[in-house]
Amino acid sequence: MKRSEINNVFRDASACFAANGWHLPPNPRWDVTDFGLGDFDAFGLTLVNLAEEVEYCEKLMYARKDQVTPAHTHQAKKEDIICRAGELTLRLWAGHPDEVGDAPCTVNVCGEPRTIPSGETLVLSAGERVTLCPGTYHAFWVSSEEGVIGEVSTANDDANDNFFLNPDIGRFPEVEEDEDRAVTLLSDT
Repeated sequence: MKRSEINNVFRDASACFAANGWHLPPNPRWDVTDFGLGDFDAFGLTLVNLAEEVEYCEKLMYARKDQVTPAHTHQAKKEDIICRAGELTLRLWAGHPDEVGDAPCTVNVCGEPRTIPSGETLVLSAGERVTLCPGTYHAFWVSSEEGVIGEVSTANDDANDNFFLNPDIGRFPEVEEDEDRAVTLLSDT
């Protein structure tokens, strides 16, 4: 990704957070990624780490319409994904998509169990959340023009606990420095 693209996304995300009443801490840890695929508009996500404790993590995320976070799972992390503004669509699988077919996938939506066939979608409106346990594969995207997504999870280890279906995916982007930084990313340090 070009630094200019990261700077623009930082400004767009900041404006969206502010427009939706989200006030960031004084020194948030920003992460902008194209998952190493080189197409941020199709596969991209902007994240802000709000809390990184030994027991738990909280993130605020920004995405544009149809910008996909590719299918992945976690071995250790349990997480709530919360639609904070806009509309969020998730595709869920009870296990590895090549192995589970359309087996039932049961997740808690707003604290209530919901079962859908693996590979089907779940749509969340603002304020709704889904709880994903380790081993549940998931991809997600904002189906509104833009959206704010929350995550509250057990301890987070982006370097070792993200298992993507696509082996070409890298968690952090390679950055081409074409202008000065507007924000320092996790991957810059």
